[in-house]
Amino acid sequence: MTQVLSNFIKALRAADVRVSTAETIDAAGALEMVGFDERPLLKHALSQVLAKSVDDKQRFDDCFETFFSPIEVGDNGQADAGTPTGNESDFDNSGDGGTPGDGGAPGGGGDDDSLMALLERGDAAALQQAMANAAREVQLQNIRIFTQRGMYMRRILENMGIEAFDDALYQTVKADDNDPRGEGLRQLKARLIEDVAELVDKQMLLYTANSGQRLREEVLQKTPLGRVEMRDFKVMHELVRKLAKRLVSLHSRRRSVSRRGQLDVRQTIRRNIEYDGLMFDTVWKRVRVDRPKVIAVCDVSGSVAQVARFLLLFLYSVSEVIPKVRAFAFSNQLGEVTDLFKSLPVEQALTETLNTWGMGSTDYGGALSELERLTIDDIDHRTTVLMLGDARSNYGDPGDRALRRIHNRARRVLWLNPEPRPFWNSGDSEMQKLGSCCDRVEPCRTLRHLEQVISEIARTAI
Repeated sequence: MTQVLSNFIKALRAADVRVSTAETIDAAGALEMVGFDERPLLKHALSQVLAKSVDDKQRFDDCFETFFSPIEVGDNGQADAGTPTGNESDFDNSGDGGTPGDGGAPGGGGDDDSLMALLERGDAAALQQAMANAAREVQLQNIRIFTQRGMYMRRILENMGIEAFDDALYQTVKADDNDPRGEGLRQLKARLIEDVAELVDKQMLLYTANSGQRLREEVLQKTPLGRVEMRDFKVMHELVRKLAKRLVSLHSRRRSVSRRGQLDVRQTIRRNIEYDGLMFDTVWKRVRVDRPKVIAVCDVSGSVAQVARFLLLFLYSVSEVIPKVRAFAFSNQLGEVTDLFKSLPVEQALTETLNTWGMGSTDYGGALSELERLTIDDIDHRTTVLMLGDARSNYGDPGDRALRRIHNRARRVLWLNPEPRPFWNSGDSEMQKLGSCCDRVEPCRTLRHLEQVISEIARTAI
């Protein structure tokens, strides 16, 4: 029973149904109460604890029907409707069915229970039992990519006893090549291979429902943002939202824990004097939550505009964690774009920002001087200034003096450079001068880098 549930939850997660450890425990309790005998009741009970949203309900229904569907065996019939394809043939998990390959199971060498005997008898129930047991033994639920299909088919057939079958087939054909039994055995083997292939294909679809998408997302997470093609922008947009949502969840939980505080023993005793010391009214120490302010300054000139797009998108996706964000963009002039993101959909705001402030000749000196003028009165010990740019000043004023004055008032100044470190301080790069005015300078080339930086900023909110 435990293995059935474990495999089913693995299939749900592959279908993008998020199942927590607590929900898994609840599902185990529900399964223990309702059992496997009544399929509608089982489906309803598991749905109540494992599927939350409307989308989750639909994915759950599809996954349930596939996982707990019967295994069809050739033209000889099909398995009992209660047998799941999730690699578990016996719902009660008693284990008394034997393991394929030993003396008491199909393929184990016994005349009545050998694979050849089962195929020749056309015993559909025993064949599906042997196939399900073999799938469990080779851990078919761990299949992940299409190229593993042939390997798992071979392992299942070997576990069922295909080698002994082939030996017997060879001896039959060797004795008499015209023996019709030999041709019949070949057809039975071909049908068995088709049945095993169908089982593996179903399981591959069940456990790798979104593996292609996940593989693409995993690659894009590590791809330099400047190299992301526009055809992948929608995928990246969704990926940014997922990362932001995870950070919101993580830091909201931490903040909630921090707010609980600790019992203030002195105040509790003082307040309960009138009750002769009985603790009717407890007093908790107050925990001050010092939320950070963030000033994000993005170079949106042609060389780094793509990276700036994702940084701005990411910052505004985590606004639940970092509510006080002021955003600025510049190339040859600097302007505040905070109100754009409050009044327009984020995609439209991004386009407007790049069209208005981007694509000009970079002027770090002028941009940082203007930033100082616009923000210096708002910068205090809670302010994190986040700079994104390649520090290439076109051999003009790098603006390090203005940045140093900003640094002297801020809590910290972070600089994210989308170029690899070996490129820093080459040509017109002023990374050394500007970096000396910062608390931390990091390369920021991928979404992983962005997530790490934003997560660090968000930690100061607890």
